[in-house]
Amino acid sequence: MRILILTQWFDPEPTFKGLLFAKGLKSQGHEVEVVTGFPNYPGGDIYENYRLKLYQKQIMDDICVHRVWLYPSHDGSALKRISNYVSFCISSFIFGTIRAKKFDVIYVYHPPATVGFSAALVGLIRRVPFVYDIQDLWPDSLRSTGMLKNERILKVINMLCNWIYKRADKIVVLSPGFKKALITRGVAQNKIEVIYNWCDEKSLSSHSTGEEFSFLTNKFNILFAGNMGKAQGLESVLEAAEKVSLKSSYIQFVFVGGGIDADRLKKLAQDRQLTNVIFVPRMPVTEVGRLMSNCDVLLVHLKKDPLFEITVPSKTQAYMSIGKPVLMAVPGDAAELIRLSGGGICVPSENPEALSAAVLDLSAKSKGELKSMGDSAKSYYEENLSFKNGITRFLKMFEDVIS
Repeated sequence: MRILILTQWFDPEPTFKGLLFAKGLKSQGHEVEVVTGFPNYPGGDIYENYRLKLYQKQIMDDICVHRVWLYPSHDGSALKRISNYVSFCISSFIFGTIRAKKFDVIYVYHPPATVGFSAALVGLIRRVPFVYDIQDLWPDSLRSTGMLKNERILKVINMLCNWIYKRADKIVVLSPGFKKALITRGVAQNKIEVIYNWCDEKSLSSHSTGEEFSFLTNKFNILFAGNMGKAQGLESVLEAAEKVSLKSSYIQFVFVGGGIDADRLKKLAQDRQLTNVIFVPRMPVTEVGRLMSNCDVLLVHLKKDPLFEITVPSKTQAYMSIGKPVLMAVPGDAAELIRLSGGGICVPSENPEALSAAVLDLSAKSKGELKSMGDSAKSYYEENLSFKNGITRFLKMFEDVIS
């Protein structure tokens, strides 16, 4: 097959279906090319060693990558963000219709929805089927996160999304809840496939050598790794840490990463004199994997929101692949994965009482019990959520839409 990947974000930018995905498809004997923008996410500035042009061809690990012009921006300005999305939509449409060579299927990574609009037009003109991979439900997430509040614009975006859904030959979603949401919007059930995201297995398992993390010594460590933003609701975790500190000095909460809420959380921990909370700066994936492996329990937490009940945070798969017990503080589809795997404990979101009780319960378990939970999480990941499993399912889908 000749597969064209259309995505606004691609390596070296952080993305779920980037170069690793392209190489996985190519390794199965297929021809793969990518149309993307010039790397600028998440800061909004063009990456070092890149220069904004109308077009640039690049070979990355034997994958042909076509970079087209866009307006680089990812700040809080709605107008600039829209300009970023629309500019890539126009550039990718022009390239897809005029310059791209003949291909059999287009794979489209969403968000933003404007990429789907470009693919739908290219597919219509060139009579090529496209598979639409939805990682973020628009306009629901835009409304939920407060990124966009104008109801008229949200209504227009909803109409655009519904048109793209009708044009798509297949739609991939990351959870059963996403599938149910699309069905309620009138999308045919047989058009939707649930394929869970995987993690960067190689990087997480390729632990770099170095000194052990001394701050973990003689502690029972609960790790939260990743973005610290408003959506994560981590103030509740600090409240849980405060409750735990009254019962045990053996338990420690470790936060690694950064985000718009990180500084506020650090100040809160300092103001409350939480000596059982430590913040660690961002680190390479290989280092994060080593840190995860050296902690006792891995925490997933999001604030209360109906949208998050049908979301599976990407760290879920990373945690499960490491083989450590998962403390899941997100209800719905993410919690169901942990329950099915037997790989951890589930508690409600933004509930410090339940979270602190679960932490104390886990700390009282034997090393054998904790290892058994971690092994169950890892086995479930390998059998149902792994990169190998996902690639196989995507290729089967591509063959189906072509035939």
